Amino acid sequence: MSASVPRLVIAAPSSGSGKTTVATGLMAAFAARGLAVSPHKVGPDYIDPGYHALATGRVGRNLDAYLCGPELVGPLFLHGAQGCDIAVVEGVMGLYDGAAGEGELASTAHVAKLLGAPVVLVVDASSQSRSVAALVHGFASWDPEVRVGGVILNKVASDRHEELLREALEQAGVPVLGVLRRAPQVDTPSRHLGLVPVAERQGAAVEAVAAMAAQVLDGCDLGALEALARAAGAVPGGSAPWTPASPTHHPTRSDEADERRAPVVAIAAGPAFTFSYAEHTELLTAAGADVVTFDPLRDEELPEGTAGLVIGGGFPEVYASELSANQPLRKAVAELAGSGAPVAAECAGLLYLCRELDGLPMCGVLDAGARMSERLTLGYRDAVAVGDSVLTAAGTRMRGHEFHRTVVEPGSGAEPAWGVRGPRPRVEGFVQRGVHASYLHTHWASEPGVARRFVERCRTS
Repeated sequence: MSASVPRLVIAAPSSGSGKTTVATGLMAAFAARGLAVSPHKVGPDYIDPGYHALATGRVGRNLDAYLCGPELVGPLFLHGAQGCDIAVVEGVMGLYDGAAGEGELASTAHVAKLLGAPVVLVVDASSQSRSVAALVHGFASWDPEVRVGGVILNKVASDRHEELLREALEQAGVPVLGVLRRAPQVDTPSRHLGLVPVAERQGAAVEAVAAMAAQVLDGCDLGALEALARAAGAVPGGSAPWTPASPTHHPTRSDEADERRAPVVAIAAGPAFTFSYAEHTELLTAAGADVVTFDPLRDEELPEGTAGLVIGGGFPEVYASELSANQPLRKAVAELAGSGAPVAAECAGLLYLCRELDGLPMCGVLDAGARMSERLTLGYRDAVAVGDSVLTAAGTRMRGHEFHRTVVEPGSGAEPAWGVRGPRPRVEGFVQRGVHASYLHTHWASEPGVARRFVERCRTS
């Protein structure tokens, strides 16, 4: 594909300004025009990409310069944008907010520079008039390498309010590309970890995305936004699209035989387990696995022939009663883990493998209890594998992200999964036989050997 795919980054001065509404609505509006739209999200967020997928009909993908490294941002973007007419990238937090203590790393501004993409700044104008010019001027001039190509004014109260804002912004030299009135119908419900995922809302989520699209169509200059995207030019650095296939792997007759007996890797899905990066499935498939999804809320058996199990993040605490009530599946998971088969569990998956969650029986694979907590644990982590496991060799360094309001006691097993580096070094997670369970969300594209190692263990366990 061409490395000059038209693209925009939707950013804001701070969280809560309306980025998700504008980005999702813009994706849907472009798609309604007949454009193939590639949706992306800066950072580790799993929930917004679900709304992006509804808006575009394509898988929402993350661009995280901390988890994957800056060098993979361009290639991962181009991989997701293959065959598309335009790409829309939703930012994270405020435009210049990155990983704590790491400068611009992983900020929306950093990703915009790595992509060479123009930025559209979404400003909550509800409590200001002329001051908006100073705000926009500051964001546009802070880093000369970040090109703020326009502003969309959100939560504008009236025609008179809009007039005052436009007059002020004329002096800032940044064009107004849209004005959105207050519209409660586009709000999406949230709870302790952010928005409620699409998988839990279904019809309501479709209606919310349609309302976002209608608001953007009514209030934004789509022609000007598309023209700005088409002026982006080539992605810097001559990036080629990322591929899940190992660049050093060459098929052999043995490989062809393995392909005929591709091990079944079951991935937990459904409303309780919605957190997964699309690249993980692609990497597992490229490594020779037959990837099949199942819903622990509904399915009483693992997929036929399951040789390995991946249980990602989500909200098991919301569905603890239903998960506990599905005793046949809990037993099947425990038996698979007890056989030594590879099991990779992150965050929600860790809770599901515990003995109990808030007093309700879970799978009992791990001799640990989990419970809800009022304390939010949030942030990037720099980790190193303590020992060998089905995912990594001892000493493998990976970066991860924690985001939960639960506690697992004890926090690590006799063989921990990770040593977490930093001001407060600690060990975390569990490795026992074929099980690797941890709170850390990781992005396997940063270490493709993870998927190959896992699938190989599925073949040989």
